[in-house]
Parts: sequence; C-alpha cells; structure tokens
Amino acid sequence: MEDKELTQILTDNEISELVALVSSIMEAMRSKLELTLNAKRRKSTILEIGWSNPNLQNEQDPSTAAPSNPKVEELEVEVDKKLQEARPHAIKSFSEWQEATLHRILEAIHKHTGGNRVASNHVEIVDSAPNTTEQDALKHWYPSFDTRLASMLDTHTASLTLHSLLLLAISLEIYDPRSRTLLLYVCSSLRVPVSVLLRQESGTARFLLASVDSKQQQQATLAPTSQMSADSYVQQRADATQTSRRWKVGLATVGGAVLIGITGGLAAPLVAAGLGTLLGGIGLGGTVAAGYLGAMAASAPLVGGLFGAYGGKMSGEMMKRYADEVEDFAFLPLHPKLESKLRVTVCISGWLTQDDQVKSPWMTFNDSANVYALRWEMKALLELGSAIETLVRQYAIGYIKSEIIKRTVLASLWSALWPLGLLKFARIVDNPFNVAKNRSEKTGLILADAIIHRAQGKRPISLIGFSLGARVIYSCLLSLAERKAFGLVETVVLMGAPVPSATETWALMRAVVSGRLVNAYASEDWVLGFLYRTSAIQLGVAGLQPIEGVEGVENFDVGDVIDGHLSYAYSTQAIVTRILDADLAQNITLTV
Repeated sequence: MEDKELTQILTDNEISELVALVSSIMEAMRSKLELTLNAKRRKSTILEIGWSNPNLQNEQDPSTAAPSNPKVEELEVEVDKKLQEARPHAIKSFSEWQEATLHRILEAIHKHTGGNRVASNHVEIVDSAPNTTEQDALKHWYPSFDTRLASMLDTHTASLTLHSLLLLAISLEIYDPRSRTLLLYVCSSLRVPVSVLLRQESGTARFLLASVDSKQQQQATLAPTSQMSADSYVQQRADATQTSRRWKVGLATVGGAVLIGITGGLAAPLVAAGLGTLLGGIGLGGTVAAGYLGAMAASAPLVGGLFGAYGGKMSGEMMKRYADEVEDFAFLPLHPKLESKLRVTVCISGWLTQDDQVKSPWMTFNDSANVYALRWEMKALLELGSAIETLVRQYAIGYIKSEIIKRTVLASLWSALWPLGLLKFARIVDNPFNVAKNRSEKTGLILADAIIHRAQGKRPISLIGFSLGARVIYSCLLSLAERKAFGLVETVVLMGAPVPSATETWALMRAVVSGRLVNAYASEDWVLGFLYRTSAIQLGVAGLQPIEGVEGVENFDVGDVIDGHLSYAYSTQAIVTRILDADLAQNITLTV
C-alpha cells in the first residue's frame, strides 16, 4: 500500500501511455455502441427454416397450428422505431460519461506538472503471477488493447494504476457500469488479474463506509440502522401516480435485511491514514485514496447515495403489492449480513415448484457483490412450475423428444407438427404459462422503475434470470431503453428465455447494457418450444437459438448442461460459471 499519486507512481511517458490507453478503450466502446444501434434487421432462424423447406407448410395440420399473428410486422416496425429514437440519447449519454471520466483522470494527472517518478527496476508484487486461465478468460470477453504500458509497468505498479482509475471513477459520485467496463479492459490490457479489481472494489467500499462511520461518532444524522429496501421512492411513486393507478406497497423492513454499514450519522473529517488499512494492501494508501475520492470520502449524503442508503432501498418485507398488477414484488438478500459492495446483482427465477426456489438456484454466488433474488408473482410461478412438472412426468418424454428432435424444436414450432399426445396436455400448461408470461412483462416494468429510481444506489447492477425470469429482464431492458435510461445496467444473462430473437429487439436491449449481454440457449429445449408455440414465433425464440446480427450479444449453447427446461433451476451454477468465469464465477475469491 503506497501513499503516492499517479504522478509519483508513473513517469511522464507512462502517463502519456495511460491516457492513450484509456482514450482508445473509450473510443472502442463508443464504436461498439454505434454498431449496436445500427443493427440491420435479419430473418429469424424459424423463418429461414420455413422458407427453405416448403414441405413443412404442406404438412401443417390447420387444427393444431399456432395461430398466425398479423401484428408481427407491426411489432417489428414499432421496435425499429424505438431503436431509432433511442440512438441519439444513447450516444449523448455515453458522450457525457466519456467526457466526465476522461476530464477527471486528466485533472488528477495534471494536478502536478511533470511526473516525479523515474523509471527503475523496482518491483514490489502484492499478488502472485496472474492466473493464466483467469487472464485468458478475461481477455476473451474484454480483449486487451495494444499498449507499451503493459511491458513498462510491473505487477504492483499496474495494480496501483488500476486502483487510481477506480477511485477517480467513483469520485464522480457514481460507479457507472461503463466505468467498470473500462476498468475490465484496463485489467486485460495491463495483465492485471480481475481478482485484483474485485479486491480493490471490496476494499474501497469498506473505506467509504468507514469514513462515514468515523464521523457519526461526532454527529448523528441518520436513523440507527439504514437498511436497503425500497421504501421512500416507492412512497414517492405511490403519491405521484395515484391518478393513473393505485399503488399498493408495504413499507415495513425485512428482518435481517442487508445493512449498508452506516449505523447512525454521516461523517466527521476522514482519518485517512487510519482508514487506509481497510483497503487491504491492494492499492493506494488512505491519504491518496481520500484525495482521489474527493467529496465522496467525506460526504455522508454522497456515500449514502452511492450505496442506496436513501430512498433507493432494495428489500422490504411488506412490498407484496408494488402495484395493482404485480404481487409479491420484493428483493430478497441472499447474504443478509454481508456488508455493502460496489456492485449489485439481481437474480430472477422463472417458475417455481416450491417456495425456496426463489433463492435456492442462486445461493452458490459469493460475495463480491450484494446479491438479491427477486420475489415476484409467487402464486402464478408455483402454478406454472406444477404444470410443467406434470407435463414432463406424465407424458412419454423419451418418445416426445425423439419425435420432435427428428425435425428439431424450431422446425416443430414453424410447422406446428407437435405429437398429438403432447397437444392433449396443452390445456394444463397453456393458461398458467400465459398468465405468468403476462405478469412477467409487468414485473419487468416495475423492475425498470426501481432501477431508474436507484433502488440499487448509484452502483452497477447486473441481472440474471432463467425462463420467465429472463422475460422479466427482457421487459425491464426494453422499458429502460424506451425511457432513455442508459448507464445503469452492467451485465445481463438470459437463460432459456421465452423472448423474441429479433435483431432490433436485442439491439435495443444491448444499448442499455454497458457490459456483457448473454443469451444462453438450448436448441432441443422442447418444453420451451411447446410453451412458446402460441406466441409470436415469427420473431424467433431466444432460448432456442443464437442471436444474430447484433454487436456485443454473446451466445452460449448450454444444451450439454441442461436436460430440458426444468434443468435450468438446478444448473445455474454450472451455466453462470461457464459464462461469467472471468468475473462472477465461484472459483475466484471475492466474486459474485
């Protein structure tokens, strides 16, 4: 741990290389965003199957065919229009972040004229050599940029440089997900393990909270225990929307909800040197850290806003009726006693066979982020889970799979040639699925509202869900795009998603995701195909096929991991580890 600023850590040449690296990364991020926003419409795989094999349509049984949807073209035009409307706002939002962040970095660098450090052979390593597997995974998702800085800096100096950039980003009074994406590219380019960034984030969170806590011994300006729940902004929304709809929200706090670590007032002058030990020896010393953080290191309201201590509270026991349309909406902390972190992850199950499946699929995540499970529409999800279980257990599944796979699930969707025995079960699953599907869309709108109103504080939020939980996220992202709410969401993973695979739809979603947007699919998931057969299949099905034509959307075929749609609830650890190994996987200390 060193109390030296960037101008003392780096030579003038190294500082120039750093500025060039950051600028290059930002420009590449902008270019990717522009490519996304200019995505061209592509035919769905389902349409391609139908057009390339006219015999399928000749075989179609009109009595069992999925009803044609005359509104499909209208939906495509509507989404395309929304994409066009979002384009200038997305670029403007990115430009504002880029300008503010680069200005803050240059401000810190030019605080002193000229560097005070001269090149030397001094090497002080706080970590062992980078884990090759970890580094390779990081570079796969965040390709390294060609920079001489990688060979100019030793491991220790590179880590200090990374920590400086982290603190400068947070000094803007927000940890923007685009800033985190920038830092991950820096990690990759300077060969710094992502685990170093995760430890720096954790230490910085402790540092900020302790700086606030040190002041409350002299003044008490907060309630004894500020917890994360969704109380005051929900009340504001209730007051603001009484004329349009009736909001039903309970405002009691969950017992054992996550404490943010602020136990009273906010902040006396920072004892920087003493608090520096909380950084854990993984970066700059306390005095320099406080200097780079600026007002953030001494302002209770700013720290509270970052961690969601005011108004952006995430978990509430009585939030059973967030709105008339959605029941049982609540954020449930997976690790209630965990201190606040610089990131938030929300996990969403898409059907339930028992109550504890709201949280149980996600319990393997660890502690580099505050992780919540979203509880929503319990009754509808339990009914859907029961119906799917009945379908899977009572019918000759082996026969179904063999019959469907002969022509693939996508071909069966297009031709509507489902086994007659399977169609007899339609009445069991269709209504529960359609009810839950409708509720998922409304829940997504509520989730978007919560994110816009900073339920998570001013921290990056990641969203992960399977089945209709993925559709909640789909609805949320489209709502964020429509409301021009950019720079809020970091990473998104959709597994077995019953949502369209249309290019424009995913381009619109990609525009509001600053980090990675991942589609995990299984082409032989016949349950998903059967459930979704009466929807707008002409737009494709993301959970059955890769997304094509959208810059930055990643596709993972998880057919070798799951054995049918029901397997998603029991395979989340395996899937997420495969997809997010460089950042969120269980095998990296201090990751989600």
